[in-house]
Formats: sequence, structure tokens, C-alpha cells
Amino acid sequence: MTDAFVELLGPWSRGLNTGSIIFRIFVALVLGTIVGWERTNKRHSAGLRTFILVSMTTTVVMMLDQYLSEKYGASMFILSGASLICLAILSVNTMVYSSRNQIKGLTTSVGLLTCGVIGLSLGCGLYSVTVTAFVLFMISLSVFPTLEAFLKNRSNHFEIHLELTDSRYLQNFVTTIRRLGLIIDDIELNPAYANSGLSVYTISISISSAELKKYKTHSEIIQALSTLDYVYHIEEMHI
Repeated sequence: MTDAFVELLGPWSRGLNTGSIIFRIFVALVLGTIVGWERTNKRHSAGLRTFILVSMTTTVVMMLDQYLSEKYGASMFILSGASLICLAILSVNTMVYSSRNQIKGLTTSVGLLTCGVIGLSLGCGLYSVTVTAFVLFMISLSVFPTLEAFLKNRSNHFEIHLELTDSRYLQNFVTTIRRLGLIIDDIELNPAYANSGLSVYTISISISSAELKKYKTHSEIIQALSTLDYVYHIEEMHI
């Protein structure tokens, strides 16, 4: 397969040699730094050093598998496969459930795995694949969140974290919700706040009113509900 970047860089970048090895490790360092800076800037758990190490490790591992294949005729890229399994386990462990029943770190978890796969493609010398995947990866991290937030804020379904000053007000809240043209799909008591003096719930809501669907966003609905005297705190939940 002809790679446009190999044609641009020259034949030395195609195989495993001192120049190509150093070049791939350096590029892995740069790519990991860019992704890590973006994650650190947004204060996520896995930051600069983590993504640099993931990118460089998977790149080196792929080159080791290539070397073993060329030198000893190894038919399976065992090291690369093992690194992906370890990375998948690490990625899962970065996800946590908050006291508000929200999944935290999902994007960072998938991002670590994606960064590892990009590192493998770089180690294999697939520069065009690496650059294309990396650019799309950064677009999904930097640009799509704004679009995703807009779409979520306009959807007909959302979940809220609700803190009431007393459980007796739950019926009042449900009545108010229905009068606004909203449907409660599910109510779940949050046991994490059992001794806090508050009644805390996770509530799934659907918008049934045509007027609300057309003119109101989730933020505006929640802002209106927050003015109720017995509501201590309310916010939309994001996964």
C-alpha cells in the first residue's frame, strides 16, 4: 500500500531503521502531548503525561512486534494485542460513578483507547491513517462537545438531579412538572444522601408539550423549576 507521507518523507520512513524509529517515537510524543494538553486543559483525570505515555508505548510496542515478525517470523503481534487489552482495562478503571449516579470519565476512557490505537498505526508506519485518525480525534474532542451540548439541550428527554428540603414536597414537584407539560418517566431515590437531611432523587423527564419542545431548552426549564421554594438544588445530569 502506498502511503502519501512515505512518498513525501522518503524511503527511509517506510521500514524499521534508526531514522524511522526515532521519527515515529518523536511523532508519538507530539501527538500524545497535543491530546494530553487538551484533556488537562479541561481538567480531566487522565492528562498530559498519561496520554504521552500511552501514545509512545503503543508506538514502540508495534515496532517491537514488527521487528519480531521480520527477524524471527512471528506470525502474531502478541505485544500489540496485550497492550490493547491492558489499555482497555486501564480505560475502564478511569470511569467512576459519582454520588449523583453520573458516569464520569467516559470520554477520557475512550480517548485513551483511541490514542493507543493511533499509536499502533504510527508504529506500523501508516502515517496517512495516523494523521487522518488524529485530526478526526481532535475534532471530536474539541468541536463536537459544543454540538453535542446543543443537541442534548434541545432533546425531548433528559435527567435531573433533584434535592428537596423534605420528601413531602415530592408530590408537589410532580404536580408542577405535569402542569408544565412534562412527563416523569422514572424517579429514583439516591441513597448516597440518606443522612444529609435532604431528599435527593434522580428523575427522568420527557417533554410532551409542543410549546416547550419548540421554545424552551433544558436549561430554561431547570431554571424555572429551581425557583420553587422547596427545591434546594436542581441540575441536569450529563453522562
